[in-house]
Amino acid sequence: MNRRLSCTILALALAACGSKEEAAPTSLRPVLTQVVGQAAESAAASYSGEVRARFETALAFRVPGKILSRSVDVGARVKPGQELARLDPADQALGATGADAQLAGAQAELAFAKAELARYTDLREKNFVSQAALEQKKAVFDGSRARVEVLNAQARLSRHQSDYTVLRADSAGVVSQLAAEAGQVVGAGQAVLRLAREDDKEVAINVPESRMAELQKAGRTEVSLWSQQGTGRTFVGRVREVAPVADPVTRTYPVRVGIQGADSSVLLGMTATVNFRTQDATAAICIPLAAVFQQEGKPAVWVVGADGKLGLRVVTVSRYVEGGARVSQGLKPGERIVTAGVHKLIAGEVVKILEAK
Repeated sequence: MNRRLSCTILALALAACGSKEEAAPTSLRPVLTQVVGQAAESAAASYSGEVRARFETALAFRVPGKILSRSVDVGARVKPGQELARLDPADQALGATGADAQLAGAQAELAFAKAELARYTDLREKNFVSQAALEQKKAVFDGSRARVEVLNAQARLSRHQSDYTVLRADSAGVVSQLAAEAGQVVGAGQAVLRLAREDDKEVAINVPESRMAELQKAGRTEVSLWSQQGTGRTFVGRVREVAPVADPVTRTYPVRVGIQGADSSVLLGMTATVNFRTQDATAAICIPLAAVFQQEGKPAVWVVGADGKLGLRVVTVSRYVEGGARVSQGLKPGERIVTAGVHKLIAGEVVKILEAK
């Protein structure tokens, strides 16, 4: 009797536990979602580049020599006429001294030839010398005068070359690169440093050959700096130069985009993003790449219904852009899609909606 009573109590206890497990509510799977259409206006193309100076000049000495000193370093801001480097002036000084000495000797010869010509002219008037002798003295005088003019030009050139031993900045800017050091022997025209002007800045980007048509149709160009992300600040850009020939290695076209209104916060060498927007940029919907699911080889997205149920819908992706995909068919603005964990979901599953930031 006690054994039968114990079995009955155990059966009732197991039945009670089973009813409790069945009655326990199931927890909903939380998923990150996004309402499409909020990011409908998207840049037609976005490229990363480097801020550079429009005018960057390689400065060099106009005469050869040994660099005696260098007074600037990379990053130094210079003014027009400021001394940047200096050559050993000994050789140029010797050349200038020799040219001046030759000029002085030629001037003495010219003075003597002039006096001789005057004396022979007086003797000819008195018929003491022949006409041929007078013409010979005149030829000597003309030759001496021409030699003085040549040596005078050479002396001025030598003095200029002495001035060329000092390298000066021809405009205001910042030193972006050094190519020579003190003690190094350089030739005439060999670059010593590069000077970048800061009054006109631009972004250097590379555009693939397949996107050149979009670049030509772009109606508005915006430039944003990576250092100013989150501030929402952008600059108006203007395409200044498009290379006519693609780079043979990368098969891209170098493009220069001028930054209008660039202030002191835009530094050379900074990383910038150039966005080219087209007039029909709002026609397509832009969704994150993480929201795209492959269904039988076709792109699809998980759409969350009003009741929280998931439905898989095939979409048409017009093109993939940086950080997202542009959908031309299959979605409407205002619909909610899943943006993360799309490979772990099941059609018809009821989920807990979390708004993606």
